[in-house]
Amino acid sequence: MADLAPYAANEENSRGRLYEEPAARYRGEYQRDRDRIIHCTAFRRLVYKTQVFVNHEGDLYRTRLTHSIEVAQIARTVAVALDLSEPLTEAISLAHDLGHTPFGHAGQDTLNECMRDYGGFEHNMQSLRVVDRLEAKYADFPGLNLMFETREGILKHCSAKNARELGELGERFLHRTQPGLEAQVTDLADAIAYNNHDVDDGFRAGLISLEQLRTQSLFGDQYDAVRALHPDLEDRRLIYEIIRRMIDRVVSDLIEQTRRNIEAEAPDSIDAVRGAGRRLVEMSPEVYEQHVSLKRFLMKHLYQHEKKLEMTARVQAILEDLFASFMGETSLMPAEFANAAEEGDETARARVVADYIAGMTDRFAMSEHTRIRAT
Repeated sequence: MADLAPYAANEENSRGRLYEEPAARYRGEYQRDRDRIIHCTAFRRLVYKTQVFVNHEGDLYRTRLTHSIEVAQIARTVAVALDLSEPLTEAISLAHDLGHTPFGHAGQDTLNECMRDYGGFEHNMQSLRVVDRLEAKYADFPGLNLMFETREGILKHCSAKNARELGELGERFLHRTQPGLEAQVTDLADAIAYNNHDVDDGFRAGLISLEQLRTQSLFGDQYDAVRALHPDLEDRRLIYEIIRRMIDRVVSDLIEQTRRNIEAEAPDSIDAVRGAGRRLVEMSPEVYEQHVSLKRFLMKHLYQHEKKLEMTARVQAILEDLFASFMGETSLMPAEFANAAEEGDETARARVVADYIAGMTDRFAMSEHTRIRAT
């Protein structure tokens, strides 16, 4: 712990776990959190959950699992450069999508619409629900019983209504304070990872071209630099080399700008970071504009591509059918979910149905839909 900056999350000053446990003998507490996340069921399911392309569309596209690993790689690099807690940053990165639905953002939007009259659905809240309640691994407590700082980092967004129900963890959303730097780093590492790997997957799928991508300065600058050095490089290696350089450009800028922000703010503890009044982890204005421009480009040319929208419509119909079927006949779910759904009112039933659907992989959701339609 001696090599951490004073503003880093420190296990010795942590707000601890919801349920008290003996200290680990050979690991730090944030390492313990990381290991619990890696071994949990929800983490393994991410291998068959959509990032952009549904699982059966190709073997080489990113999944939620590979995305989470890429986020962790970027976030750990930044954390080490800033003298932050690397294991905490890794734990948050690996856990941030545990509550994501099958079929990516299309699945989340559909489930949120299905839950509109029952409190809605948001995958950050669901990720917290997974680690706090739904994982059933330990005899002495529900969930994974993670450290406060890990749970703080998982919960990136939260409504005031939900925040009031979360006690200490929800206070920052009510008082407009910030999370620790490890959480802030993971948030931007997430955005950097999906911007860049979605370029790779979109190009691989043939939905976006090099000519289109060159209109983006973040891509175009690196394209020119790589072509100058390697004029005959084939497209597959060319785009990988460009993306590698893009990530380096954005991550290096993020580290340098954050160092300047920390120097100006001079926080002497994680609580000073929380009370800083603004996020200290950020890119410079120039690079941030390039990053956002690329994000807008991907929204228009990849996420809203007609081929993607066709698949979106199909998976939305699947989830709508599943939700309606389980709400109408809870016995269609496994006994543990069916029994829990019958114990409360309609809102409680809907939440159990959402838990069941959100935990599905892409292929299991499809097989469940086929099974139900056959009954």
